[in-house]
Amino acid sequence: MAAAAPAARPRRRPQPAKARVQQRTAQRRVAGGIVWIAIVAALLAGVVALNVAVLRVNLRFDELSQKRAKLRAQNAALASQLASAASTGRIQKLAFEQFGATPAIPEETTYLDLSR
Repeated sequence: MAAAAPAARPRRRPQPAKARVQQRTAQRRVAGGIVWIAIVAALLAGVVALNVAVLRVNLRFDELSQKRAKLRAQNAALASQLASAASTGRIQKLAFEQFGATPAIPEETTYLDLSR
């Protein structure tokens, strides 16, 4: 038997121009698809970030609303205390207890005319 000849390496056939154009078009489509995917992903990330920011603002708004309600309740309680502290009956009682003052009798009241 004779020695076997080394296997010849098949030559690559040159691709026709149409096949090369189709291959380039397919590569561009893939690259273009990747770009669109990246753009959509960036937009979605922006929407998520915006929603998170709105959620934080709403939480802060709720906290401030609760604080405002508490302050209004405190103001109402203080207004009530002020009204009771400024009542005429209480003031007359304190004036009598501390200073011995009594209400003026209308018949004994005199007025001075300072226009002269």
